[in-house]
Amino acid sequence: MLKSCFTTAIISLAILFVPVAQAAEPIVIKFAHVVAEDTPKGKGALLFKKLVEERLAGQVKVEVYPNSTLVGDADEMQALLDNKVQMLAPSLSKFDKYTKQLQVFDLPFLFDDAEAVARFQRREKSRELLRSMIPHGIYGLAYWNNGLKQLSATKALHTPEDANGLAFRIQSSAVIEAQFSAVQAKGVRLPFAEAFKALQSGQVQGAENPWSNIASQNMHTVQPFITESNHGVLNYMLITNGTFWNNLTFAMRSELEGIILEVTQAVNKEAEALNRRDRDRILASGTSKLVTLSPEERDAWRQKMVPVWKSFEEEIGADVIRAALTVNRRH
Repeated sequence: MLKSCFTTAIISLAILFVPVAQAAEPIVIKFAHVVAEDTPKGKGALLFKKLVEERLAGQVKVEVYPNSTLVGDADEMQALLDNKVQMLAPSLSKFDKYTKQLQVFDLPFLFDDAEAVARFQRREKSRELLRSMIPHGIYGLAYWNNGLKQLSATKALHTPEDANGLAFRIQSSAVIEAQFSAVQAKGVRLPFAEAFKALQSGQVQGAENPWSNIASQNMHTVQPFITESNHGVLNYMLITNGTFWNNLTFAMRSELEGIILEVTQAVNKEAEALNRRDRDRILASGTSKLVTLSPEERDAWRQKMVPVWKSFEEEIGADVIRAALTVNRRH
């Protein structure tokens, strides 16, 4: 009898200690991205790591891989789907393989300004887009802003006709390709890490980026003109592997969602401030001349792009485009 009780006690103790042993191994989140650590996205990834490891100490560990050091532009989505990385923040242009609706953010001259983009992201239609890739195993967590895009080139771009015949480095996006085709220019799809070299060598003559991306890659040193076009959005979606996310406990997901909300607010505030600072820094360097569009010139660009909106209306959804247009104050 004593032996039986002793055996039972040993078994009970063993059962009690199994979860403790399992919990001792923290969950690892590999967060990979393709930009420098001093960009809004780079800083956001580091802040996420800091807050997670403070508030979920011993439970979750975050490993950040900047500048394509783990996976590059071309491979990061497959790495997420294979659960080789658990978190990414790709630009919204990367998702047309999984949903066409997010192409709304690529439509050129659709939004009047950054405030209009922010208003749209708070709308229910925009929140629905975060969940649009769940059937593909991709779970959208938040929008991270990187600012509005500017056109840089080897010549001054005042009118759409000025872009005729130039080649521009673009992300992998059918909308952006159509954007440049609309002004008789050529879009050349290249990974972000190859953009500077392509501009330096003359493989392409122009690009489109927010001020912070231009500065972080020193693109202004090989682009004598920058048109302050504010013509498009280069924002990111923070995403995770759907299966990985759903396997976390409810309590852990809730804590991570709270951290993500906090980091998102910080990233978006930092993006706005950084773009202002980098704009001033680039212009002070004297390497590039600023081209300012008059209201008439900007409207000429916009009118050239309206057919691009129409050509993607069926894929994106007229309701999505309409919801985006209604956030413009002049609408």
